[in-house]
Amino acid sequence: MNQPPPLVDYDLFSQNRPLVEALEREGGGYGRERAQALGEALGGAPLEWGRLANEHPPTLRTHDRYGNRADEVEFHPAWHSLMQLGIQAGLHALPWREPVPGSHVARAAMFVTWSQVEAGTGCPLSMTFASVPALRAEPKLAAKWEPRLTSLRYVDGGVERGGEGGGEEGALCGMAMTERQGGSDVRANTTAAHPTGDGDWLLSGHKWFCSAPMSDVFLVLAQAPGGLSCFLVPRRQDGFRIERLKDKLGNRSNASAEIELRAAQGALVGEEGRGVGTIIEMVNHTRLDCVLGSTGLQRRAVAEATHHAEHRVAFGRRLAEQPLMRSVLADLCIESEAATLTAMRLARAYDEGDNAFRRVATAVAKYWVCKVTPSVVGEALECLGGNGYVEESGLPRLFRESPLNSIWEGAGNVNCLDVLRALAKAPESLEAFVEEVRLADDPRLEVVLAEIELELEQVDEGRARYLVERLALALQASLLLRHGGPGVAEAFCVTRLERKGGRAFGTLPRGLELTKIVERHRPLALVAP
Repeated sequence: MNQPPPLVDYDLFSQNRPLVEALEREGGGYGRERAQALGEALGGAPLEWGRLANEHPPTLRTHDRYGNRADEVEFHPAWHSLMQLGIQAGLHALPWREPVPGSHVARAAMFVTWSQVEAGTGCPLSMTFASVPALRAEPKLAAKWEPRLTSLRYVDGGVERGGEGGGEEGALCGMAMTERQGGSDVRANTTAAHPTGDGDWLLSGHKWFCSAPMSDVFLVLAQAPGGLSCFLVPRRQDGFRIERLKDKLGNRSNASAEIELRAAQGALVGEEGRGVGTIIEMVNHTRLDCVLGSTGLQRRAVAEATHHAEHRVAFGRRLAEQPLMRSVLADLCIESEAATLTAMRLARAYDEGDNAFRRVATAVAKYWVCKVTPSVVGEALECLGGNGYVEESGLPRLFRESPLNSIWEGAGNVNCLDVLRALAKAPESLEAFVEEVRLADDPRLEVVLAEIELELEQVDEGRARYLVERLALALQASLLLRHGGPGVAEAFCVTRLERKGGRAFGTLPRGLELTKIVERHRPLALVAP
């Protein structure tokens, strides 16, 4: 008695109304049917696959029974089921397989939907997707690897796991940039690359973080005679050693490793000495996916909280009818909708090749959307009370997952400093950003833009977070004023721009349309158990 039905067997895409609207508005409407098909599929068995893949994390087998190096990562079958589904949906390759207007937006909608179910698989899917534009800096390598990286056949460890028949055997691409002594300061890398004289290179050194070490190839940064350079390194060779897997807070279904390269063979990607400029194209696309992934986490948390409150009774009324709970839920819904509109608008910039806007907007959105996600998920967990703190609710896994995207691909400070660099080197990017904000006519936006202009008169690295936060809020407010649901934009502007109300979720001022906001975000279609 007095327990909500399980939030299962429903269309995770179609029930996310802000996402459905954004898909059409931002030009990805051609992908509506496939997004809905994915949403329907994910609402079934994959919810359980996500749980199993995280409860049975990958293991490293360094040697075979005879003592020979193996360097294999073994996964639970649920992981492979998820990967097969994600690859068949084209999450790793859609814009490259279908280079048509709106393909980035369509993929973004599917990636947001996917991230509600399982985040660990998002890592190899995202990096494989992002590797393609980086590899195109070296046409011969791209010609060899792009057909495999965009294949819909899922192959793991040489074993065909599923996918469409015919075509190239599928491959995954990982990344290895950071080292113990440098971290985000990749120019401090000590991994060395030496030319062999026949066009190949030999790389030797250690990488402190190697994402998805079970991938087939990796983009690796190493010091060549001409400076820090980018290389494509295959995994299946004697010189590629997986030393150990990281025991992480979250993202436990996915393997992250420390590796050693011992004269590992690699191929130069791009110009020697231009490694950062080459790999940054991959980083830009994975930063987009950080925004999409965090948006998905927020949506799943809000769906769970609003669903629970609708069906749970306390003190004689449904929780959703309790004024204070309604204020908390509405505030979470506002944050989720702001993230959704931001993520989808950003995806359109990739479709349109709008480099000026996306140069700043990607780092701004990556910083802010990912930064607030732990607060959103933590508050949603509390909406379920003690039940939310229990693993079976699924919220603890979401909560452990929530800080990662803010750390991955440059932590908060790195992204904020990147914004400062972009504004200094490419002033047209600020012009494009401000032009987007001013598409909404509201005096409160002008106040925020004036604050930003004042900050930029004397750039101070110590205030970079404040500047980027105001940029993010201005963009989100503009998008909500133009496209938000009933009452959402006003509530956002009053609380985030005018700063009326408190710092915690649920401290909204009087006079806002909270019930309409919550109903817009609550999943409605359920199959009763």
